[in-house]
Amino acid sequence: MAMNIFLIAGMFILLFMGAPIFVALCLPTAASLLLFTNNDLTVVAMKMFGGIDKFSLLSVPFFVLAANIMKNGGIGRRIVNWAAAMVGDTTGGLGFTTEVASMFFGAVSGSSPSTVVAIGGLLYPGLREKHYPKGFSLGLIASSGSVALLIPPSITAIMYCTMTNASVGELFMAGLTAGIVYGICFLLYIYVYAKRHNIPKEAKASWADKGRATLNALWALGVPIIIIGGIYSGICTPTEASGLSCVYALLVSVFIYKEMDMKLFRETLVASIRTTAQTMILMAAASAFAWLLTVGGLPQAFSSWMATLDIGKTSFLLILCVYMLIAGMFIDGVSAFMIILPIVLSTVNALDINLIHLGVIMITTVCIGMFTPPFGLNLFVAQPIANAKMGEIYKGVLPFCLISIVALVIIVLVPEISLFLPNILYH
Repeated sequence: MAMNIFLIAGMFILLFMGAPIFVALCLPTAASLLLFTNNDLTVVAMKMFGGIDKFSLLSVPFFVLAANIMKNGGIGRRIVNWAAAMVGDTTGGLGFTTEVASMFFGAVSGSSPSTVVAIGGLLYPGLREKHYPKGFSLGLIASSGSVALLIPPSITAIMYCTMTNASVGELFMAGLTAGIVYGICFLLYIYVYAKRHNIPKEAKASWADKGRATLNALWALGVPIIIIGGIYSGICTPTEASGLSCVYALLVSVFIYKEMDMKLFRETLVASIRTTAQTMILMAAASAFAWLLTVGGLPQAFSSWMATLDIGKTSFLLILCVYMLIAGMFIDGVSAFMIILPIVLSTVNALDINLIHLGVIMITTVCIGMFTPPFGLNLFVAQPIANAKMGEIYKGVLPFCLISIVALVIIVLVPEISLFLPNILYH
């Protein structure tokens, strides 16, 4: 137990000192190994390498590259124009456009910060121009991109499946329906807000305008069809779908939209390599950290303690959500679930909780953590887009935090939302 206390305390001390997350995970792991065991330090390197030596993680660099190509190659802008034509003339139309465009861009990128940059950068000036209050506009662009982590392809889902051996395909399908429910909760709030504040509607798009917007965005909308359709039909695995989406996005950006030249592609490639390296080293560090926690018996002790409380599945999941939401306020949400998941996994197995449902719940908490004050990553991404003070953004996202928690509770209490498609397709 002394080793576990040292390990966790060391991690939090380093995090609060501002150390990079992978350092905050690796350094206490190495120190604990030296102080409390007879193992050689090479074990840390072996566990780190073993943590990322997984076939499912091959899709990560491809999805990252595909997201960056789509952001820089004109695909994001065409999705926004299409969403505006489809839903822009409803009450709260531009707000609807922001959320719907984020859902579709999330379905082609899998990256929450990329969605904020691509969609928020295009729509924030329009929101302000159409008299949407500044706080509401800030909250909307910072929060709407979070759905990208839930709707497939989701890099977070791939990382979860790597840690639990759950099916990536099943979790992708579960995330699709849960992501739609999550997005609908946001759309309902946008509608009610626009109605109460008498925000004027946009001009109604004619069927000809909708047809032109759809035709112009047809190639862009083909990416989720390749990813979801390919996995759904059994033509390709999630890993193969990631490679196909990358090639498809590049061909569309270079030869059809003609918005990506060699110089821009080189910059996109460098940015993708950097993001992939950050993701992989975090995954490797978390794997070594989780292994040592397990060796120290913390997951088993937690499971025994939970057994004494005599609580059911739903109560446990709600308690887990509270832990995850609090952790997401202070550290990166993905890091939070990498730290917490190994601790609770034995309890999850003891309570016979479905791993796919658990995955959707934990990823939803990560979505919320992306824009939860004070350290949500999307808040810092949105700040230069809007050129606003962080205090203004914090205030603006609070209503959206509450709405997303309502969506989380619905997902927890109604497992069929998550398990509906996987049960049809895989069982």
